[in-house]
Amino acid sequence: MQKIVVSGGAPLEGEVRISGAKNAVLPILCATLLADGPVEIGNVPHLHDVRTTARLLGGLGAGIGHDIEAGIVRVDPRTVDSHLAPYDMVKTMRASVLVLGPLLAKHGEAEVSLPGGCAIGSRPVDLHIKALEALGAEIVVEHGFIKARAGRLRGGHVVFPMVSVGATENVLMAATLADGTTVIDNAAREPEIVDLADCLRAMGADIEGAGTSQIIVRGVDRLRGATHQVIADRIETGTFLVAGAMTRGRVVATHARPDTLDAVIGKLADAGADVTIDGDRITVDMRGRRPKAVDIVTEPHPGFPTDMQAQFMAMNCVAEGTGTIDETIFENRFMHVNELMRLGADIHIEGHRATVRGVERLSGAPVMATDLRASASLILAGLVADGETVIDRIYHLDRGYERIEQKLSGLGARIRRID
Repeated sequence: MQKIVVSGGAPLEGEVRISGAKNAVLPILCATLLADGPVEIGNVPHLHDVRTTARLLGGLGAGIGHDIEAGIVRVDPRTVDSHLAPYDMVKTMRASVLVLGPLLAKHGEAEVSLPGGCAIGSRPVDLHIKALEALGAEIVVEHGFIKARAGRLRGGHVVFPMVSVGATENVLMAATLADGTTVIDNAAREPEIVDLADCLRAMGADIEGAGTSQIIVRGVDRLRGATHQVIADRIETGTFLVAGAMTRGRVVATHARPDTLDAVIGKLADAGADVTIDGDRITVDMRGRRPKAVDIVTEPHPGFPTDMQAQFMAMNCVAEGTGTIDETIFENRFMHVNELMRLGADIHIEGHRATVRGVERLSGAPVMATDLRASASLILAGLVADGETVIDRIYHLDRGYERIEQKLSGLGARIRRID
């Protein structure tokens, strides 16, 4: 099993190019199943989850062309001849459930294994199921599978009792081919929802309100082939900016989307970083200064993203003062705390709040990653720890970060991957 070894102490300096967004490209790839012709997706990051999604679509019968170097995936959905997403394909990636809505809308049936993914808490699929039932689907869950049937879906009114990105994406895709108008209330507002809607509109969908809490979809008879460029990954961007700040360096994220990062940029400024924005470039300058501890409450967009919580916790570990982190999205997303404490962090957990008292320095040690963003937080902590930090179970990392060790090395980090 591969591991990452980090030798701490080097301030990060330089530019890093941001990849396409993992959380945008996966639903967009699933959305290609709705089209009557080939769809070309650009700015696709080279990630394990992208490869898994491509294999899943191929297993359904779609034609797949993947140019990794160019960052392009071409999907021809006209040859889809299966409606089954098996457990072996779905177990490692929760986003696989996003084929449910497109298969149901386009082919009238779908059989999707209950999904897997990171062990960061309960993320029930009942919101997906109830939303699709509101459009006329008949759904049962048995033997570990979601089994759905419908004639043509019909427009309906979906009111989510809680904000769910995945459920919003699933019903948004399904509604594009429904008969009539669908209104989605308490919809997720994330930039990735907007990007999915932009791709669907390029395919001929009639959507308004994406990025707000109410989305209106007027169903059309067919969607055509199209091309689409995936937005920049705001979580990868935030991770590198935090790395620059906590190592007391200066990092420029290029090809970024600053307008998707208001909450993160605001907290970096609170930590004492000089943050400047020039088009698609974001610069964080903390040269020679210790960051200040910040308080964080994770919230649905446009609040502070839960996917940046672990990285800011790592920064608070070496910051001046004490910061609190309230995790309101996932009940099990403090699994990285014990590993950070192995490096010498001073963290106290009470319920959904972590209180972090900054220490002067951390000390390298063997640690184990528990999920995708926890993996990133342990690398960041290793960048400022004395000696070597060895991070095990990094297969989580490759699900969401494209060539992270090469990118960090380009900024001056001493980091390598070993078997």
